[in-house]
Amino acid sequence: MPELKTKVNKVSVKKFLSTIKDIEKRKDCSVISGMMERATKAKPEMWGTSIVGFGRKKYTYANGKEGEWMMIGLSPRKQNIALYGLKIFKMTINGLKEDKGKNDFLLKLGKYKEGGGCLYIKKLSDIDEKELEKIIKLAVNRRK
Repeated sequence: MPELKTKVNKVSVKKFLSTIKDIEKRKDCSVISGMMERATKAKPEMWGTSIVGFGRKKYTYANGKEGEWMMIGLSPRKQNIALYGLKIFKMTINGLKEDKGKNDFLLKLGKYKEGGGCLYIKKLSDIDEKELEKIIKLAVNRRK
């Protein structure tokens, strides 16, 4: 199995976030970063060149090899802000539900998109910040 290219490194998160050209996106990432730090009780770390990760989680591949990945994270992209580790819900025709029961966290979140393992938002003003904070806390608790 090939080794992951995206690894934790010693690049300054503060310096990285300060390079975000769009002022609103820079402020939004700072706010989200604070939410993630509070929820994980972990300092942010750079993963690769553009992902800010919080906490670490060990996992084991089917072949027995172990790896480590961030618990949750964010990445300021050109089109949006990618939020890693928050997609803990399964979509159904009747709405959203977790593996063990129904919830409506994402229904209350606001304007977002979903990707492989991420939620994508354009800006914080498009969503309910309190709901985002709830989702972040729930995601962290499920991964502990």
